[in-house]
Amino acid sequence: QLQASGGGLVQPGGSLRLSCAASGRTDSRSAMGWFRQAPGKDREFVAAINWSYGSTYYSDSVKGRFTISRDNAKNTVYLQMNSLKPEDTAVYYCGAATTTGWGAAKAYKYWGQGTQVTVSS
Repeated sequence: QLQASGGGLVQPGGSLRLSCAASGRTDSRSAMGWFRQAPGKDREFVAAINWSYGSTYYSDSVKGRFTISRDNAKNTVYLQMNSLKPEDTAVYYCGAATTTGWGAAKAYKYWGQGTQVTVSS
C-alpha cells in the first residue's frame, strides 16, 4: 500500500513537500514515481527514482524546480516542489513500478490515493 500526503494550497513561487509511505510487500519494486492529473487532462509523469541506486528522472516541465528523493529505512519517497506555478495544480499520485519504462503509468503496479496540490494567489 502507498499513502501519499503533503498536498495543500500554496501561492505561486511557494514550496510544498509531498511524501509517499509504502507498506507491505515491496521486494519487487524497481522504482517509485510521482504522476499528476489536472481536471480534464491525462495523468502525466512528473518524476521517478530508482529504488536501488537512487538515480532520478524528471519531466521537462518540472526539471530544476522539483526534487525526488527516497528514504529506504522509512520506505518513503518525497517530492520537494519549489517555485510552484499555477499550472502545477493537480492531484499528485505516487506509484511503485515493477518494470522499466518509469515515465509511463503502465510501469506502475501500485498507486497511492492522490493528494491535491493547488497553486493560486
